[in-house]
Amino acid sequence: MRTLLPVLLFCATLPVLAQTPSPTDDQSYTLKTQSNVVLVPTTVQTKHGEMIYELKPEQFVVEDNGVSQTVHVDEDTDSLGLSLVVVVQCSRAAGYEYPKLGGLGAMIDGIAGDAPREVAIVTYGSAPLLLGKFSNSVDAMARALAQLEPCDDPEASTLDAVAYATRLLEARQNHYRHAILLISETRDHGSTAKPAEVVAALGRTNTVVDSVAFGPGKTEVMSDLKYGGGSGPIGLLVMAVNALKKNAAHELAALSGGEYINFTTQRGFDEGLHQLSNHVHNYYLLSFQPHAEANGEPASGMHRIRVRIPDYPDARVRFRESYFAGELDSTAANVN
Repeated sequence: MRTLLPVLLFCATLPVLAQTPSPTDDQSYTLKTQSNVVLVPTTVQTKHGEMIYELKPEQFVVEDNGVSQTVHVDEDTDSLGLSLVVVVQCSRAAGYEYPKLGGLGAMIDGIAGDAPREVAIVTYGSAPLLLGKFSNSVDAMARALAQLEPCDDPEASTLDAVAYATRLLEARQNHYRHAILLISETRDHGSTAKPAEVVAALGRTNTVVDSVAFGPGKTEVMSDLKYGGGSGPIGLLVMAVNALKKNAAHELAALSGGEYINFTTQRGFDEGLHQLSNHVHNYYLLSFQPHAEANGEPASGMHRIRVRIPDYPDARVRFRESYFAGELDSTAANVN
């Protein structure tokens, strides 16, 4: 079983934005997503860490702001295409980590598996730089990855890079799954993108971010980094933005339903990627259509998602925690 995949994030050397590749329309697709369909990639494990397979749709309880939803479970995620943006930080401490990334190409291929795929490669420091446009060619991906190198840049504008990758995905016209695989420091340094707008765009495009993070800040990651006491759409958004400031890599993954891995050694990197690949190939791809208001759309603002499996009360369930509906008004857009 396979579902949404993540995107890797790396730093770029030059503050230059590459052109968004033109969409292609020559690829078939099976996933007919709509703007008001919410995808919820979900991993279910026993308390000892073993995957739980073959759960039925009726065994999942999915709540949107506390309201139970009618759930669909995709039974054939292997047939769904994948649009994956690999984003790699090149600046600051990233240079020390590049020797560990030799097997990145094989790892990306393993994540995509047998599904139709297209991969774009982005690097960043002060600004994102497109090294390779979306392509289904393994050779093209290898040539783009070969261009990755450390850069002398004091910034690491992670939110800017994620925003750029999300725009690349939003421009696609093939209705593949959207994923970002992020390799970066834990904290953002120098982004100009408004965090609330990044959060909203990830939700609008049903994009999953899987983060592979390195120091500094390896001890900053806490499993209980959540929204805290926020309530209502603005309160939830404020909590998400605050969490992004503490650990952008972790919170981007948590918000979108992706995996977060932190490493300091070669062994930790290799084991983390193995864990990531294992989880990616064992998602349940849940989806639901939120209850609409009078205008036919779900309530505007930040929505909190909760997934439970009553038949397995002790299970460890990881899922997309939120999505943003509607357009950001001036108040929400300026949450910082």
